[in-house]
Parts: sequence; structure tokens; C-alpha cells
Amino acid sequence: MFSITRRRLVGALACAAALTVGNPALAQSNERPIEWVVGYAAGGGSDVLARTIAEQMSKTLGRPIMVSNKPGAATNIAAEYTARSKDYGNIVFTADFATLAANPGLFAKLPYDVEKDFKPVGMLARFPLLVTVSPDVPAKDFKEFVAWAKSNDGDVSYGSAGLGSPHHLAGELLRERSGLELVHVPYRGAAPAVIDLLGGQIKVGVIDTASVLQYLQDGKLRTVGVASKERIPSAPEVPTLAEQGLDGFEAYAWQGLVVPAGTPDAFVAQVSDALQQALASAPVKQRLAALGLEPMPGTPADMDAYVHTERKKWMDVIRTNDIRLE
Repeated sequence: MFSITRRRLVGALACAAALTVGNPALAQSNERPIEWVVGYAAGGGSDVLARTIAEQMSKTLGRPIMVSNKPGAATNIAAEYTARSKDYGNIVFTADFATLAANPGLFAKLPYDVEKDFKPVGMLARFPLLVTVSPDVPAKDFKEFVAWAKSNDGDVSYGSAGLGSPHHLAGELLRERSGLELVHVPYRGAAPAVIDLLGGQIKVGVIDTASVLQYLQDGKLRTVGVASKERIPSAPEVPTLAEQGLDGFEAYAWQGLVVPAGTPDAFVAQVSDALQQALASAPVKQRLAALGLEPMPGTPADMDAYVHTERKKWMDVIRTNDIRLE
């Protein structure tokens, strides 16, 4: 009996060794934390979203997940770091609107190939965008906003989270579709733009819900239209821009999860499954709802299709308005 048990043990160890040799990345997967790279500073909406979802995914995967913030260069620093990593099975990256849809058109040269260097895991969430005005703007809806803007002889500036941000590109699309003369004022993130809105230094901003929702609820700022396809649960009383005459107008900031292209498919499937479970969990749903964010469950293929559609749409806006970041 002992000899049989011993033979089985030896056989099992041999199989394990073979798997280790054939796929070292998966073999070490349970021995180290997963590094979740975020291309923005700690404490911001992207960081909070990653940490919220990572906490739940860690429970499913049975592995710790450590968020690693690498801000700067419109996510290009974090994207290059991830694209060049060979630490397969131990690294994931929040790739967002900038990384996957806008930067290929904004930069003449990128340190990564958006088509070849990443594998999609799944979408995380989207951030609805709101046309927000300071309290002294006499407009309660988009029609009144248009009338007010025209009465200012084209001297209307709008703030965004930065050059090439989804907020900026949505503002340019708004300018195109409305015919208004709007001048872009880029900020280093949405938070400082909101501060200047509150202080009256700017009168208009295209701002995401995570950054502005609390001020709308407190009555300190007002929104005249939502850029989403449908009204949003966090502000159901506010009509969409499409409802108010801009047919088909739709824009979001959004984020997804990717891994380096060399990552084994088995790890991608495992992480994708954990992501879907996290997005369906009560803690994540509650946290996202509090921030006004919308979860985007789906497969890697779903993410791939969504990203390609978004890239084409916003590349057209970038080309039309000759927007460049160098």
C-alpha cells in the first residue's frame, strides 16, 4: 500500500513539475501579489475605482492585489511600463479612454502599440459626463445655456480635466454639434476644474460624476445636460443632451482592465471571471453608485469591440479639431 501511495505522489509531483516548466508565470501565480497599475495619482477617481474592485477580486482569486500608481503623460508612463513587463500572470493595468481611444490620435508616437501590446480582460466602469455651470450662470437647461452663451458674444470658456481627456473631447464635440463658440481651458485633473467652477473663475465645465456629484447634490453647482445616452440614476431629473436637441450625443470617460500581450490566456480567463464577480458584488455596486459610476460587465471580446468603436469615434473628433499632444 505504501509503495502505491508513493508512486502516486511521485507521479503528482512530476506532473506539477512539468506544468511549472511549461508555464512558469502560472506556477508562481499564487506566491506573489498581483500588481494593478493605475496611470493616475492615488486618491483620484481612477485609483478609488481600482482599489474598490481589486478588494473584491482578491477574495475570488485568493491572491493579494497591490495597486501601483504611475501617473503622468496621459497614462503613457503606466501604459509603457505594463506593455514592457514580462511579469506575466502577476500584472494588470487600468487602460482607459486616454490609453486606448484618444492617445493613438493625440500623439505622433507612443511608447506602446495599442493594438499589439495588450490583451483585454474586461471593462470596469464608465464615468458619465455632465455639462456643469457655476451658480451665477442663469441657465437651468441646455436651451437656456445656449441662449446665455450666445448672449456673451462667444466669450465662454469651459474647463476640462486636461488636454485630450474625455472631458475635453466631449467639450469639442459639444462645440461642433451646438455651433457655440466655446474656448477650452485645460486643468490638471477634474478636481481643480471643479474648484474654479465653485469659485466662479470659470463658468462652465465638462465634468465627470465622480468629481462633481456631491456639489450638484448640495446645490453648489448645477448641470444643464448629461452626455449619456440615457438619464443617469444619480441625477435622474437632469435630461440628456440628446433629449434637448443634440440627437445621438453620447460621451463618457471609461476604464477597462488589460494585461501585457504575452500573458497566458488561462490567467486572462481567471482574472476576467473574478472581475465579473466583483462588478456584480454588493460592495462594488454600492461604491460605484455613490460615485455616480456605471459598472460595465462583459467578456474580453466585449471590451475589444467597445474599445474599437470608441477609438474610431474619437479619432474622428481629434482629426476634425486638429488636437495634438506632443
